Amino acid sequence: MACQFTPGAIDGLYEITPRIFGDPRGYFFESYSEREFAQAGLSIRFVQDNQSRSVKGVLRGLHFQKQHPQGKLVRVLDGEVFDVAVDLRPCSRTYGQWQGIRLNGEKHNQFYIPPGFAHGFLVLSETAVFAYKCTDFYHPEDEGGIIWNDLVIGIAWPDLGMDYILSAKDQKLPAFSRGITS
Repeated sequence: MACQFTPGAIDGLYEITPRIFGDPRGYFFESYSEREFAQAGLSIRFVQDNQSRSVKGVLRGLHFQKQHPQGKLVRVLDGEVFDVAVDLRPCSRTYGQWQGIRLNGEKHNQFYIPPGFAHGFLVLSETAVFAYKCTDFYHPEDEGGIIWNDLVIGIAWPDLGMDYILSAKDQKLPAFSRGITS
């Protein structure tokens, strides 16, 4: 296999680390192979790719889609982020729990987050280019969110020695409640 699939602490989450082929000219790796994902037990259909660029301290999230939950395969093309998934699957034994992972453009690691999770990330480097594949299309009328610093969830965001930069929308997201459905 060209990638290593490491199950996360929460069922359904995976860190995916590619096998990188390098020489003095540079490097090559497969960032996604439907065949390899299926061999790892992940039969996934992606329908949309997204990309963003953010500066250090930007925190995006925690976002989810209510009736059209999206699975996401996330990675950093340049820079480094702390990426977080929060389990919102009502029947899950880990409902309300989170897992974080550092993604960076040098390691080329990825994080697979299945449908039913809230997602967010914090930029750790001076800038970061973030890219992700989605299993469903974005529906703006269907979006939901949880405030990034929710006390019940208790995400241990890295301390950057500065205030995080959030959008006006993300600053107003509600607190987590047991009634959230993904």
